[in-house]
Amino acid sequence: MNQRQALLGKIESGAARVGVLGLGYVGLPVVTAFAGAGFRTLGFDVDERVVRRVRRGASHIGDVAPETVADAVEAGLLDATSDFGRLGAMDAILICVPTPLAKTGDPDVSHILDGLEQIRASLRPGQLIVLESTTYPGTTRDLLQPELERGGLRAGEDFFLAFSPERVDPGNATYNFTNTAKVVGGLTAACRELAAALYERVVEEVVSVSSPEAAEMTKLLENTFRAVNIGLVNEMAVIADRLGIDIWEVVEAASTKPYGFMRFTPGPGLGGHCLPVDPQYLAWKMRTLQYRTRFIELASEVNAEMPRYVVDRIAQALNRQRLPVNGSHVLLLGVAYKPDVGDVRESPALDVIELLRRRGAEVAYHDPFVPRLTLDAGGLDSEPLTAELLEAADAVVLVTDHQQVDYDLVLEKSSIVIDTRNGLRGRQGSGAFYPLAGPPRSGLAPDLEPVPGADERGREAIPLDDLTRRYRVSAGDQP
Repeated sequence: MNQRQALLGKIESGAARVGVLGLGYVGLPVVTAFAGAGFRTLGFDVDERVVRRVRRGASHIGDVAPETVADAVEAGLLDATSDFGRLGAMDAILICVPTPLAKTGDPDVSHILDGLEQIRASLRPGQLIVLESTTYPGTTRDLLQPELERGGLRAGEDFFLAFSPERVDPGNATYNFTNTAKVVGGLTAACRELAAALYERVVEEVVSVSSPEAAEMTKLLENTFRAVNIGLVNEMAVIADRLGIDIWEVVEAASTKPYGFMRFTPGPGLGGHCLPVDPQYLAWKMRTLQYRTRFIELASEVNAEMPRYVVDRIAQALNRQRLPVNGSHVLLLGVAYKPDVGDVRESPALDVIELLRRRGAEVAYHDPFVPRLTLDAGGLDSEPLTAELLEAADAVVLVTDHQQVDYDLVLEKSSIVIDTRNGLRGRQGSGAFYPLAGPPRSGLAPDLEPVPGADERGREAIPLDDLTRRYRVSAGDQP
């Protein structure tokens, strides 16, 4: 029996031992999913605190319920360790380590390299190695294969190598690791077969592609598609503001078209590991081939400017009340990058805080999921949301629309509210209310009178220049 047949037999019988390298936002959902399917699993992490939490049946990730970890540990199907020498006992090793961008904007694959060094030290015939960490096309073949073959074993013959991009979406209550289709690309046909067989035991649908490069590119296309379209709608928000149009009204109206339009919404900027980072992996790779990824670069530029746009919007709102930014108290509601999670990776709120501080504002925040922020210019603790806190703030900015926040209290007690997420639409408020783009409005609904494009008396067409002057509220037109 050859190595492929032996490993395939272990996978199909459920006897394969599965190791997961990295127990973060991706790794913990993966390892608990395999444990839940009956595989003996072992999670590896350099953080002893994480290891201890998992071993005692606790979860440090919001998407994984503590009882899920506890049940797997109690059943003897899940363990955790920082002893990387135990990698040699694993039949399949899934690499789920972070892949951030360096300060230069280049891919930082140092965590992958550290993991490869540990795997190579105990690599043996009959093992399957799968990289799940997002990266640029060619990483599996050009980086992992040569590094793992340094000991003399050959990929596709002695051990097996594949790429399967993670598709974990923090805070998504509908789609998880098991019911989201899994893309798999193997270095050889045998590699692809074994990786697909492993994931088929846990995931409802496995999609095999012809190569690791195709799988790597698939992940980048998914998130580049989102980043570019969010960049487009963010630019539309800026355009709408210059024209005095409520961008949310436009988005809602456009969304009624049943074909040819996909809804994307504007906001204060991109956050999380994927959207701000993944397209840059592709842009970097293409720069090495003397090709400029113009759509990616333009979308990145637009999205990166949104925190500055939000700060300008705050300044406009304060200016209308004859208040300067310098010395004003600004309260941010939500600093996580998306609703109902505690993840602040690449959150636009961090840039908003920094930019406000540079202008001299006193910044505080409330976030039920993020008790403390560590910042270069000094950390901040989440403030309890009280009437006194809201009344003391010169401006309240909704950056992340968590469901747990008492927004009725926010609108009742705040003198100025800037809503960057459309999270307050349809609510009554007593203070000045500013959407992300367009004229100030009440908390109830956009003002539909006068009808744009027609005079309210004679219903005659209004020249565009007059119309834009009537509704415009951008920085240069403030009193």
